[in-house]
Amino acid sequence: FERVCLSKYLGINLKPQGWHCSLVWAATLGLPLSLEEVGSVLGLEKQKMTEGKNLIKYFCKPCAPTKTNGGRTRNFPHHDLEKWQEFKTYNIRDVEVEQAIQKRLAKFPVSKQIWEEYELDQEINNRGIALDMDFVDHAIAMGEASHNELLAKLGEITGLENPNSVVQLKEWFAKNGFEIESLNKKEAGESLKNCPEKLKPVLDLRNQLAKNSIKKYTAMKNAVCSDGRARGMFMFYGANRTGRFAGRIVQLQNLPQNHLSDLDVARSLVKTGHYDALGFLYEDVSDTLSQLIRTSFIPKQGKKFIVADFSAIEARVLAWLAGEQWRIKAFAEGKDIYCQSASQMFGVPVEKNGVNGHLRQKGKIAELALGYGGGVVALESMGALDMGLTEDELEPLVRAWRDVNPAITNLWWDMDRAVRATIKTYLTSEVGIIKIFRYDKYLFIRLPSGRKLAYVNPCIGLNRFNEEAINYDGINKDRKWSKLVTYGPKIVENIVQGIARDILLFAMKNLSKYRIVAHVHDEVIIEAAEGESVEDICSIMAKVPDWASGLMLKAEGYECSNYRKN
Repeated sequence: FERVCLSKYLGINLKPQGWHCSLVWAATLGLPLSLEEVGSVLGLEKQKMTEGKNLIKYFCKPCAPTKTNGGRTRNFPHHDLEKWQEFKTYNIRDVEVEQAIQKRLAKFPVSKQIWEEYELDQEINNRGIALDMDFVDHAIAMGEASHNELLAKLGEITGLENPNSVVQLKEWFAKNGFEIESLNKKEAGESLKNCPEKLKPVLDLRNQLAKNSIKKYTAMKNAVCSDGRARGMFMFYGANRTGRFAGRIVQLQNLPQNHLSDLDVARSLVKTGHYDALGFLYEDVSDTLSQLIRTSFIPKQGKKFIVADFSAIEARVLAWLAGEQWRIKAFAEGKDIYCQSASQMFGVPVEKNGVNGHLRQKGKIAELALGYGGGVVALESMGALDMGLTEDELEPLVRAWRDVNPAITNLWWDMDRAVRATIKTYLTSEVGIIKIFRYDKYLFIRLPSGRKLAYVNPCIGLNRFNEEAINYDGINKDRKWSKLVTYGPKIVENIVQGIARDILLFAMKNLSKYRIVAHVHDEVIIEAAEGESVEDICSIMAKVPDWASGLMLKAEGYECSNYRKN
């Protein structure tokens, strides 16, 4: 933020090289991702001033014109000299807190490797990604029109004064003999299965209204710069447990998938403003707009997108780390891991759309849910029952998966024992190529890349079963800093995701001669020239770092004229 603001003020483009971010520094140690919270956790003598939010709102954001303020839309220093002095004090305090953090963390220097990765991240954020604003503007207008139509239909059927009211709608369902606990998207979707036939149209309309398909488009409109590109959408070290990126602003990490077979036709109708035709061809306009969100991102004129991602990266890293040989062999031979997993579990050959093909689904759900110690609850959370499995099948499926993956299962509990031993004795432990040690108030787990995962104030406490468990300080589900409980399988998940993150950054560095404009999980989006090929980019991505010898990597990709899932 400071670098971008100073660049604008000075009229020069200040490069990210040489800039070190105190937030990144704190994140590498598992500390909170806010200046106020870091200052509090570290117990600094000077803390961030809480008055800052109101002062930022007053001086840094447009204000509503009123008679009292003379119809102005911005507040300047001369409008309130006392507040302006307080604002300057607030900014000075921020710098003092940042300096105090740097001093406190000085004995935990951030590696040159991470600062180089940070510079790459900043270059990608600076570059931005182009948006098709004609398409975005029409999508917003169509989304509003669809919302109003759905609301009118809902009001007509129910007779409610405010059919958008959750309270009124729940009361209406109750009066019509159907109790519904929640109208949020997930629960309402479940309720649709048991809803009386005559009430289903109302619940279906409510589900369509709940999709909020235009929120992402509105975020794009708010974020787009004067050159038609959106910037600052990727937060380096945003997941401080693993070091993975987090999404900001438009949140590319959680975009709806696209399944329309005629995506280009639907997109063309939106871009040209043909709302009636869109409604005629696609009954659910809101869902159609949701599926088209990705296509708002476009390459600059004369360029194309090449989208490439790693195939089953976490499963490959987990197999390599644990030394699960049948999995490593399956990846080396290019076989479908879901089929191979089902074949191992059920002792019969399984082929996709072929012999025993019905078992592939069981292999898939097991792979998605059970790699990090998950059990029946994890299977249910992953939608096993929705996929046709019965409750009686779940526990045997868990046992079968663990039985055929003994090396992975052993890795979980070896890691659990090693971490507990290091916490208790302060002695260094090793689990294969992973090193665990304590220093000061932190437990560190050294990954093969040399990067370290950090856990603050580790200790041995109790879990919800009143058993001995690994505890550490972190942000809980309520966004509060508190004592958290973990165990071997969860730590293995952190390690695997951390290694996958390091492999992505290794690939992005190797691809730095190309124009990377975005990245989502294990995928990169490149604004490519006509001569640049998918094959070349996938070949570079699949290169294995020296520190991951033996890891079977594979990258796949495709070209497109706007962003989409292939």
